Amino acid sequence: MPRLPRLAVTATAALALALLASAPTSAGEPVVTDPRIVAHFDFAAGQTPENIALSPDGSANVTFAFARQVARVDKKGDTRILATLPAVANPNTPVIGVAAVLGITRAHDGTLYVTFATGTSETGVWRIGPDGAPPVQIAELPPDGFPNALALDEECGTLYIADSVRGTVWSVPQEGGTPTAWATGTALQPLAPPAGFGVGANGLKFHNGAVWVSNTDRQTLLRIPVRADKSAGPIETRATALMGIDDFGFTGKGDTVLAALFMDNDIALVRPDGTHEIVLTEQAGLSNPTSVAVRDKTVYVTSASFFEPVKDPNLLLATLNKGKGKG
Repeated sequence: MPRLPRLAVTATAALALALLASAPTSAGEPVVTDPRIVAHFDFAAGQTPENIALSPDGSANVTFAFARQVARVDKKGDTRILATLPAVANPNTPVIGVAAVLGITRAHDGTLYVTFATGTSETGVWRIGPDGAPPVQIAELPPDGFPNALALDEECGTLYIADSVRGTVWSVPQEGGTPTAWATGTALQPLAPPAGFGVGANGLKFHNGAVWVSNTDRQTLLRIPVRADKSAGPIETRATALMGIDDFGFTGKGDTVLAALFMDNDIALVRPDGTHEIVLTEQAGLSNPTSVAVRDKTVYVTSASFFEPVKDPNLLLATLNKGKGKG
């Protein structure tokens, strides 16, 4: 998440984090190796990468939050701008004050969907067609909200959007239309200062019949089952003490997660039982990591470098060795 103060950690939370991070590695669980930065971006130009959606050829479709751009980065690091969201007169975006392109997801036909947070009527979900047509707004979300990560259940034709300020998961038909407050509740809400910084539901993925959501202020990873009638089931807390959690990705068909912890420049492997350990650190080149995506044996991590004295927004790749487990 852009422009948030460094999170304060109580002694209790620090102890819990240390205990979880020190949990022993399970036999056959994924191991991350060979990290390498493949692309560096221009911080001064607003190229602060926020989210990733992968293409079949292994290229990464990335949102540049403050440039209002969507770019495609291949595995060699070559970068091409696909679209720029419109300039907004007098943006009044909660938390950050400026217009920003945040979440991104991809349909099988190559259509991209992004969230645009502006504090105006332009706030919502925008579609970028595979034919290079200009971006089109397909759903308007409340201007006082902060639509962040989004995911697509293409089988049901539903987009899910995490609203970090309103503590809501919205659902929108894939073709566009009126949003529905699909899931709400305390677990999705931000914490008011001084306990938090106003950023609740943040990262979001659709996985194994459920919507998974991270809550930055509450340091949690949540799972919300999708019922047979497509309504939201009860919110389950699957992991805690994930300080500074932003977006995340699943390592395979199971429920093991790689999560970006942006304040400490770490990537955590979060096990299905909720324990976690750090598998990538600042030494690998992380600089306020914002999102993670996984395709086969490759891990993709964006870093926005919001808080670092030396600005190095980048895309990092690493190798995922899945061992004998499900991942």
